[in-house]
Amino acid sequence: MNFVFSQIPKPVLPVVGSSDVFPAHRIFCVGRNYAEHAREMGNDPDREPPFFFLKSLDSLAPEGGRVMYPPSTEDLHHEVELVVALGKGGRSIEVADAFECVFGYAVGIDLTRRDLQADAKRLSRPWDFGKSFEQSAPLSSIQPVLSREKHPNAGVISLRVNGEIRQHGDLRDMIWSIPEIISILSNFYMLQPGDLIFTGTPAGVGAVNPGDRLNATVEGFPDLQVDIVGSE
Repeated sequence: MNFVFSQIPKPVLPVVGSSDVFPAHRIFCVGRNYAEHAREMGNDPDREPPFFFLKSLDSLAPEGGRVMYPPSTEDLHHEVELVVALGKGGRSIEVADAFECVFGYAVGIDLTRRDLQADAKRLSRPWDFGKSFEQSAPLSSIQPVLSREKHPNAGVISLRVNGEIRQHGDLRDMIWSIPEIISILSNFYMLQPGDLIFTGTPAGVGAVNPGDRLNATVEGFPDLQVDIVGSE
């Protein structure tokens, strides 16, 4: 079988302490999973079922580094997130079994063309143009989980821009826990090894511009640094 053009390789992510790499499959994102962030976006946080959106694999920027300021926006925002990397999949996964699917965790930034997202909300249209574009999901190397006790349920999550703190929260403030997120998502998709789940962002999101340096951290996991650069 011949392909009509060369296949584009799927992105892979480095694994901490190993020469192995993690092959990415899909990118899921949870919307409004921290109460204070929901409020700053004009929403009332509660325990109604969470909603999800997806980013394409072209969105990944492994280990961050230089990230291009995207076209067609004048309001690019940062959102630091803990990211779950699945090593196993399944459908209709019970909450009690969800941690068995987790390979490890990483630190990610959900870059958002906020003006395009706002237009989509106003017109009741999908968020794709605001959320899914090239390099809109910078991601650190993946820290494997070696035991059930190592799964995070608390810890500081923060983001600095040019050394100034912008976002600061704690994983314990997530409205929906990691096992709940996996379980709920598995009712809509057959989850697969290689799936990545961005778990939401704390309050303090804001604009970034070319020349800005972003440092994203989650306690216990690899840091992520991103340099926003203009078009070349």
